[in-house]
Amino acid sequence: MIHARLLEAARTGDDDAFARLVEPHRRALHAHCYRMLGSVADAEDALQDALLNAWRGLAKFEGRSSLRSWLYTIATNACLRAIERRPKRVLPIDYAPAADPHDGLAEPLVESVWVEPYPDERLGLEDGLAGPEARYEQRESVELAFIAALQHLPARQRAVLILRDVLGFSARETAGALEMSPPGVDSALQRAHKAVDARLPDRSQQAVLGSLDDQALREIVHRYVDAFERADVDAVVEMLAADGTFTMPPLPTWYHGREAVAAFLNDHVLASENRWRLAPARANGQLAFGNYRWDEQWQSFMPRSISVLTLDGEWIAEITTFLGPERLSSFGLPDEVPLGR
Repeated sequence: MIHARLLEAARTGDDDAFARLVEPHRRALHAHCYRMLGSVADAEDALQDALLNAWRGLAKFEGRSSLRSWLYTIATNACLRAIERRPKRVLPIDYAPAADPHDGLAEPLVESVWVEPYPDERLGLEDGLAGPEARYEQRESVELAFIAALQHLPARQRAVLILRDVLGFSARETAGALEMSPPGVDSALQRAHKAVDARLPDRSQQAVLGSLDDQALREIVHRYVDAFERADVDAVVEMLAADGTFTMPPLPTWYHGREAVAAFLNDHVLASENRWRLAPARANGQLAFGNYRWDEQWQSFMPRSISVLTLDGEWIAEITTFLGPERLSSFGLPDEVPLGR
């Protein structure tokens, strides 16, 4: 009854009723837009566009589908329009081959071509499946590898896979949302599965994290923070898998293997002139850290980047460091870390 009263009030132009009607769906819609676009900022823009269109079109909502399905249809189409206006987003591993650590850093790419990190804790990402027909759990569906794999799909295949396998829409609901036939949805989903499965690791990060007990995870966090803050390159590299990688979007330069990563850390990130403090966080359902570098002018450790770790058992398979101090605020991390910390 409350839902019906809010819907009727919103149809008459009550913007407060509309806000209350869509609020329970807002965070999940934002995560949906992020999956489609690979960018928190682009997701916010698409969500605002979708909610504006929903407000304007509410009088036409006849209730033949659920409000949830109707909102996701509008949000999906807002994302499809956004995709038409910009290049796909990738991670450095998909952009260029691994670099020689002795060749120096490439210039950062200023275009918006990089997948961005997602602050799952702050945005209230839920555990479990969105519905009985879903194939991927909610946290699994924002992992970096999954988001990066999605970006390689044609836009409509991407939408089909997310609606069917992440949100648990039926083939008929998906067909209605995208103005496709149910057989067309099934065909697109099969092609999307083949392409995404080829890019995903054997185990999701949720499976890896679930296989480690709390003590093992605490030990990984402690060892990583301790090694980094002591600028102990050997200790960091000892935690890497043999084929581990280190990437730094928006720099296209990235490094593969312990020897290359060690050489890069020695010459750049953990060079003697740099001092660091790390603040644990969670991003994309994975372990993450805000990175703060000592700044003589401010006499404090100032924000520089956020790193997302991809684990392979107790080894670190990937360190993806997203450069830019502005990123840390969306993770609820401090503006600076004083010397005494």
